[in-house]
This record gives sequence, C-alpha cells and structure tokens, in this order.
Amino acid sequence: MARHLVMAGRLSEDEPEQAYKHARAARRLASRVGIVREAAGIAAYQTGDWAEALAELRAARRLGAGDDSYLPVMADCERGLGRPERALDVIKSPEADRLDPMGRVELRIVESGVRRDLGQYDAAVVTLQIPELRDRRLKPWSARLFYAYADALAEAGRGEEASDWFARAAAADRDGETDAAERYAEIEGLQILDTEEGDEEESAEEAEAGAEAEAEAEEKAEAAESTAEEAVPEAEDAAEEAGDAAVEEEPEDAGVPEIVTATDIQFKPADPEILEPAPDEVPEAPAVFLEPKTVEPDPGTAESEPEAPGDDDEPETGA
Repeated sequence: MARHLVMAGRLSEDEPEQAYKHARAARRLASRVGIVREAAGIAAYQTGDWAEALAELRAARRLGAGDDSYLPVMADCERGLGRPERALDVIKSPEADRLDPMGRVELRIVESGVRRDLGQYDAAVVTLQIPELRDRRLKPWSARLFYAYADALAEAGRGEEASDWFARAAAADRDGETDAAERYAEIEGLQILDTEEGDEEESAEEAEAGAEAEAEAEEKAEAAESTAEEAVPEAEDAAEEAGDAAVEEEPEDAGVPEIVTATDIQFKPADPEILEPAPDEVPEAPAVFLEPKTVEPDPGTAESEPEAPGDDDEPETGA
C-alpha cells in the first residue's frame, strides 16, 4: 500500500493516469485509511474524473484525514460536473474562512470561473480584485492569479487590460505552468518562435550527419581490413619463396660449424696495461735565456802581472 502511495505522488505531475492507477490500488488495500482516500481523490482530480475525485475527498473528510485545504478542489469538481450553484455553496461554507492565503486565492480563482459559467463576467473580474492581486512581490500563487484575472478580463471584452495582465502572468510564470505568453501574443498579433524546436531540428540534422559520417568511416575501415587481409597471404607467399631461394643458394657445408677441442685452445698472457701519464696540470712557464756578462780587465792590474815563460822560450846563454 505504501509503495503505491509513493508512486502515486511521484507520477502525479508527469503521468497522472499511472498515478491514478497506483492510488486506486492503494485504496483497494486500505479503503478505510483517510490519507489513502485523499491521495485517490487528488489523483482522480488530476485526470479529470470529477465525480470520483469529489467522492474520495468527501470520504477522506469523513475519516478525519481530509482538511479544509481541499475545498477549492471540491468546488472545482462541482463546477466540472456542471453544478455551479453547489460550487458556490462550497465556496461560501464556514470552512472556507479557515483557509490559509494560498487556499483563499485558489478559492477566489474557482469562484471567478463559476461566475463566468453563470454569465456574470463583470462579477468574475470583481471577484479577483483582492489585495494579493496588487502585491508587488511575487508569491507562489501570483502566476495563477494574474492569469485568471487576465482571462476574466478577456471574457469581459477588456482586451487591452487583459493583454497587460497576460504579460504580467507570463513574467511571473517562471516554470511555464500557464500559456500566458501565447495568450499575450494572440491578443497582440505576435508570433512566437519556438527556439527549442529549431534546436531540436538542428540537433537531429547533426545527428544524421554524424551517423552518415560514422557509416562512411565504417565502410572505409572494412575496405581497408579486406585489403589488408588480401595482402597478408601474398606477403606470406613471397616470404616463403624468398626463404626457399635462400636455402637453395647456401652451400651444404656453410651451416656446419667448426669443431674445436679443448686442447687446441691457447692461453696468452694478458697485455700489460700502458698507463698514460696524467697531463701536467701545472702551466708551463716561458723559458728565459740570459746572456753571460763579459768582465773587462783592470788596466793597472794587467801591467803589474809578469808574463809566465812559455815552453817555447829558450834561456839566453852568454857568449
């Protein structure tokens, strides 16, 4: 039961039909649980099953689970069933006075729609002229309130004012819950270009071009692989032929190695290592040659020294 309720809550916005199926499954399992009947009523309301939604919400209130916040939903169900007087009875009930600001605004929006169903177009406009309509700060209900007021003005034949309020609703509707922008363009005679569709078309074209390029690349790769596969046997055959020719040209004794016995091995002494002198790191000084000095004899000393007799001189004899 709990799983069905969880799925009903998750799918309520995107897939209301599936959410309603889960809610009904939960109701079959626990029909006397107020919260289950409340979830079933909300799911039925989102699918447009007004009678089922109204019955489930009334049952939830009897079981003590449904609160007064669902009065706008119940009034709208009465309106959807074509019973505007009963919808007004729900709107004017004492329980409506206990609603929070959000509930009061939603109830006024429903009442404006009921007035239009009754042909009271001016009353529908006046119904929405509440203080929240002039609030300068955006509230969670601002977009829906502005849109409902613009719609009531358009039904009352006040196109210029409706255009202004549709523009305000479009500016306040940041989540795109309403078609305020389209309604504004319709009144002003403008054309809205959907850039998202253009982007989708461009992305689709790009995807097609990418797919074609991938297909061409695959074809080229397959062709290259087939060419390589054909070239491999030819290369193998050529290599085999070249190997056979080389074997035929080799002499018979070319591949027989020379047998050497252990006694034939000669041992030679190792060559002495010649150590090269390390280069002299001291820088060479330039050679300087000095000439010997000549000593000149003193004239006085040379005259006083006697000459020594030589071997060739003979002594003088007397006659």
